[in-house]
Amino acid sequence: MYEVDRRWFFLLLLRTLTLAVDATRERKNVLFIVADDLRTSLGCYGDTLVKSPNIDQLASKSKVFLNAYAQQAVCAPSRTSMLTSRRPDTTRVYDFKSYWRVHSGNYTTLPQYFKSKGYFTMSVGKVFHPGIASNHTDDYPYSWTIPAYHPASFRFEKQKMCKGEDGKLHANLLCAVNVTEQPGGTLPDLESTDEAVRLLKSRANDDAPFFLAVGFHKPHIPFRIPQEYLSLYPLDDMTLAPDPDVPQLLPPVAYNPWTDVRKRDDVQKLNVSFPYGPIPKDFQLRIRQHYYAAVSYLDAQVGRLLTAVDNLGLADSTLIVFTSDHGWSLGEHGEWAKYSNFDVATRVPLIMFIPGVKADLNWPRESNFPFIDVLRRSHHGFMNAKVIRNMVELVDIFPTVSFLAGLKEPVPCPEASFQVKLCTEGKNLVDRFRHGEKGKVAEILAFSQYPRPADTPQVNSDLPDLKDITVMGYSLRCWDYRYTLWLGFNPNTFQVNVSDIHAGELYMLPDDPGQDTNIYSELDHSVVMRKMDSLPHNVSLQMRLKFQFHYLTAGMKTSGARV
Repeated sequence: MYEVDRRWFFLLLLRTLTLAVDATRERKNVLFIVADDLRTSLGCYGDTLVKSPNIDQLASKSKVFLNAYAQQAVCAPSRTSMLTSRRPDTTRVYDFKSYWRVHSGNYTTLPQYFKSKGYFTMSVGKVFHPGIASNHTDDYPYSWTIPAYHPASFRFEKQKMCKGEDGKLHANLLCAVNVTEQPGGTLPDLESTDEAVRLLKSRANDDAPFFLAVGFHKPHIPFRIPQEYLSLYPLDDMTLAPDPDVPQLLPPVAYNPWTDVRKRDDVQKLNVSFPYGPIPKDFQLRIRQHYYAAVSYLDAQVGRLLTAVDNLGLADSTLIVFTSDHGWSLGEHGEWAKYSNFDVATRVPLIMFIPGVKADLNWPRESNFPFIDVLRRSHHGFMNAKVIRNMVELVDIFPTVSFLAGLKEPVPCPEASFQVKLCTEGKNLVDRFRHGEKGKVAEILAFSQYPRPADTPQVNSDLPDLKDITVMGYSLRCWDYRYTLWLGFNPNTFQVNVSDIHAGELYMLPDDPGQDTNIYSELDHSVVMRKMDSLPHNVSLQMRLKFQFHYLTAGMKTSGARV
């Protein structure tokens, strides 16, 4: 009898544990927040100047990935890659004029996958890149249960809305405004936040889980933001980039001439020479001031959204993801905007709030995300020792979020996956934070790439059309190095000529964290190239780049050169 009782107790205990595990795997709602052109200029990423208390508060209770990288530092290619979990060479989206379902393969997107599993999927603002890149529908009805929402005031974004010193309206880069004087008395991100809160309220008591994606337009240019946010950043507190000059050994093909910035009325008045002419220092300071102010404005909208999640009682059942499509140069290397393979353009924030798994255990229980008015209280101490430091990529979001929400993660893609609708070229990151990191892992790499029309800066270097691409820069990032090869590219066949090396870059990050000293030309590449020639032709480009990088750095260590 005693043995039967023991066996019954054991089975009951096993059943209880199983139910507990299943409870953590119950389907969760998803709030997916993506900013536009946001680099890691956040308090939770160590920036001491920025005021981002609401995002820092989110980060204090979340998993924070300190080294997350976009696969191409421009809007449409990055967003398509992130939302399909396929790299740009698989989506074949390198510009704004290609729709992946027509151009490469009918790939399932992250929201489409959730929709197929019974989720009510909604899009607010800029999630997919609008226009041709998402079939002029934001990929509706594939990805969304209802048509995507775009704020009406966005149509004024590129018009002459900025009051200049002459009292007239201009299409300026720097465009801090009195919101009450704007059409409708509002701005796009204010409207998007209102709509996202409305949708949250409409789904709060529904039995079906929801996937709500909210794409904020800032800090993308123009910096058309409420003028009061400039007061957070007095010009006297602003500094230039630590490396504001074009590096001497930077290959011309690697330089982005920030053409979109040059087109703004106030920048044109500066008469800056193309392509390298520096912006006057006083104007550089004002650009940096406006960018930071735009980040604080964004932070306020994120705070409003998170507070709504809290007030509606959704925080315990909603997985929250916060990220950006890519970064933005603020004068580093004499560059502005994105359009490059440098960290300032490819590195992004990535924060995941997982219900029931709070990183900040000392935070009061009564409220998860109380709104912090950045204009009155601009600081929130970031308290979270459980950060993930090793490299991750935006293609990792799809499988990770699927698993965390309680769905089965997509299977890894085969080498050639153009005919495979659902698979991932990323990795499920759950094991990274479930078992903890054991220090730096040199083998974990992040890959990015960027196309160019020529070996020297052209007016279309930042965003060449597919037909004009002749060179593709493939970049590898690990703990100690950034390694980039600029290779010949055929836009008609999408083929890369691995033997046609136009230029190379190698930066040793422990001594050169800003990536300003290119030592590629100091090395002997002959032995490495012979080894590369012996590789089978079917070796993937990422694997080939990885081998080449390891051969090269192993040779440096053997010869004692710069280690």
